[in-house]
Amino acid sequence: MNRRITEERDAVTIRFAGDSGDGMQLTGSRFTDTAALIGNDIATFPDFPAEIRAPAGSLPGVSGFQVQFSSRDIHTPGDRPDVLVAMNPAALKVNLRDLPEGADLFVNSDAFAKGNLKLAGYESNPVEDGSLSKYRVFSLPMTSLTLRAVEGLGLGQRSAERCKNFFALGVMFFLYERSVDATVQWIDQKFAKTPDLGEANKRALRAGYNYADTLEIFNRTYRVRKAVLPAGEYRSVSGNEALAMGFIAAARQAGRTLFYGSYPITPASDILHELARHRAFDVRTFQAEDEIAAIGAVIGAAFGGAIAVTGTSGPGIALKSEAMGLAVMTELPLVIVDVQRGGPSTGLPTKTEQADLLQVVHGRNGECPLPVLAACSPADCFHTAIEAVQIAVRYMTPVVLLSDGYLANGAEPWRVPNVADLPGIAVTFATDPHEYQPYARDPRTLARPWALPGTPGLEHRIGGLEKEDRTGNVSYDPENHDRMVRLRAEKVARVAQDIPPTEVVGAKSGDLLIVGWGGTYGAITSSVEELLVKGYAVGQVHLRHLNPFPSDLGDILGRYKRVLVPELNLGQLRLLLRARYLIEAEGLNKVAGQPFRVDEIYRKAASMLSAMQPV
Repeated sequence: MNRRITEERDAVTIRFAGDSGDGMQLTGSRFTDTAALIGNDIATFPDFPAEIRAPAGSLPGVSGFQVQFSSRDIHTPGDRPDVLVAMNPAALKVNLRDLPEGADLFVNSDAFAKGNLKLAGYESNPVEDGSLSKYRVFSLPMTSLTLRAVEGLGLGQRSAERCKNFFALGVMFFLYERSVDATVQWIDQKFAKTPDLGEANKRALRAGYNYADTLEIFNRTYRVRKAVLPAGEYRSVSGNEALAMGFIAAARQAGRTLFYGSYPITPASDILHELARHRAFDVRTFQAEDEIAAIGAVIGAAFGGAIAVTGTSGPGIALKSEAMGLAVMTELPLVIVDVQRGGPSTGLPTKTEQADLLQVVHGRNGECPLPVLAACSPADCFHTAIEAVQIAVRYMTPVVLLSDGYLANGAEPWRVPNVADLPGIAVTFATDPHEYQPYARDPRTLARPWALPGTPGLEHRIGGLEKEDRTGNVSYDPENHDRMVRLRAEKVARVAQDIPPTEVVGAKSGDLLIVGWGGTYGAITSSVEELLVKGYAVGQVHLRHLNPFPSDLGDILGRYKRVLVPELNLGQLRLLLRARYLIEAEGLNKVAGQPFRVDEIYRKAASMLSAMQPV
């Protein structure tokens, strides 16, 4: 009788990898949802192929999904996988470089045929030639066992083979003590209209689970207990889902219709998809014929009094830039979401990057400032969306909200907030025709009045030509232009008065400050936690507000001997910090289409700290 040992682990990272048609995103998502139901802390990293229709079995067609699940608080989906599930040779070839020595490697042996090996660039079968001796290799005939499990259902060969991802999921469920019940219920709902396919997937799932249970080579299972998290109701949320819900919440708090106009673009399209599902919450979505039409419609919606939002990625920002200037000139409140991806041009549509910062801060003609915010995690996208709407309405200005592909597609537990705890968003429209001047200014914010079209006596000019101070008439007067340019710049600068004090994690002064923004938060936070445990005088600041900067940032920067700025670009925030505060910040820069690993930031910081120690 096989006596298995159950091994307790604090955290495990699993990567599922295969062809883009192998269902790796689905497999990873189902494992993630099951871990969330158990109460683990989770973080995910879906990695899509950049090629839309890469040849099956080729390296460019490999799709991956990495999930870290833990009994403690975690910030990233893991640096390197403890477990790699490779459905074909190409998946093995692409991902093996990340697998640490001694890790578990599960391969679908049926896929390691001569043709697939050649496509992946293997001269011999790595499962048989000893080249994988550094790993614990489990070679499982997943395809043939799946075909056997679904016999008699009348499925074609192709449909039957596609169920093998559920076989692999079943194996992982057994080894990590996960129940199949929640996934069985999900399959029943997902495939209600195709019950034969649903039954095949359930059979493959149970076959994988039972196969692992009966196979003696699996002499141990692994247990990752429930994480201790603050009390509350949680759900798994991706960054794009959180943005959509944040904008809905903001519109509800403002008591206005939400209008979202966009043109589909990876990786921002899911915001439109999610919002289109929520018409019952007074949400109006518009899929435009191009990026320019999308922001044009949104400017019109803002003029009409809606909470107006558009979303895109870097190439779309380039196309929207003239209309963004129009929104600045007309001083209308709207939010422009930029879910950044690898560039330039079409670049790497499915890979992550942080290279649009200078574009959204400075990339328009004329003196054209606007506030820029950046979310730091999938769940934080919700709160950042609400704040972006607050600023837009309070200061009567377009606002850019930066996300990135890593945040947009990644997921983590999100503590669902109470509606009563959400900030209010006060919307006031001009109504008195006797005192109305289109470009009069609020003394605190310098916001101009928001006048609904059709309000008697509040008719005024709108458009891209320069406006006369207060009256809003078209003006070519040099002094007036100078005054209006400075007023618009000062209005954006005054946003800083509503930015809360900057949080410094770790040492409040000392040897090294690590400054980050956007999706680098998890890797920076994890590396700082390790450095603090080892006794280094290191602090961390993660910026949500990138224009204007927080009022106290200069003082904080001056408390440390050295400053490190990790970015997924060639140094854009570092450039802005050096220009604004005249500091010699040092950059850690990466433009590989992949997020930072914790060890990359840790090694750079440790090297800088070691260089400061007396010899």
